[in-house]
Amino acid sequence: MHAVHQLHHYRKSISTTTYKARGQRVIRCPLCQLAKQFCICEISPSKEQVKSTAGFLLLMYDTEVLKPSNTGKLIADLIPDTFAFLWSRTRENTELLAVLNDDKWFPLVVFPQEYADDERKVFTNKVICPEGKRPLFIMLDGSWREAKKMFRKSPYLNRFPMVSFDAKTAVEAVSGHCQNDSNGQLSPVGLDSRYTVRKTELEHQFSTAEVAARVLDMHGEATNAHVLDLWFDVFNFQYQKSVCQRNKGNVNAIENYQNYLDKTYR
Repeated sequence: MHAVHQLHHYRKSISTTTYKARGQRVIRCPLCQLAKQFCICEISPSKEQVKSTAGFLLLMYDTEVLKPSNTGKLIADLIPDTFAFLWSRTRENTELLAVLNDDKWFPLVVFPQEYADDERKVFTNKVICPEGKRPLFIMLDGSWREAKKMFRKSPYLNRFPMVSFDAKTAVEAVSGHCQNDSNGQLSPVGLDSRYTVRKTELEHQFSTAEVAARVLDMHGEATNAHVLDLWFDVFNFQYQKSVCQRNKGNVNAIENYQNYLDKTYR
């Protein structure tokens, strides 16, 4: 179990009522949260020898971790150093602060540049860390309304620089690494999010996992960015198999993902 699985278990343990997500009658895998017949745990990238110098810290808005459609867990499936905490406006979390204050990390808040004040450093093309430090990407995981609230009401994050990207530039960067030998795209990266499980509030709005893939590419880990992008496609397609709507995911998602893993790790 990784950090998001553990947080999910904890959040359920403190619930006073049952969280009723869409598709609540579906019998789900307790880890990937997909319908059991469509479980993807056996092909998770966590079973590979994934190496990364990056870390991720997911600040999750209350019930976000309970939502089967959440994609933050996909980051933890890939990146070994992933931390997950529930966000609170009023309660201090000493474990969270301990991670942020660990000298080995260079914390960066991943959020649109337009929300940064004039004094704040923002990385928009390449993430450059001080010597001897590793990037810790802080993801505000929730709906867009919830993420904005977390950004505004988390003063302990104000001292950290930000990471932001232009949707078009970032898509071109990641899609450049998503080509197979016949020059066809393994993953249907485009200007818009491929996350068709939930409706996004804004144009060009990406899911948490899609943003993380682009951030990894900015950090120089193109292979990990590619794997996460393909893993997201797998989750997106498999999730929609158990919902009463047309599946808009990539029908070749599992094949593309496994072919890339075979080429990369074996």
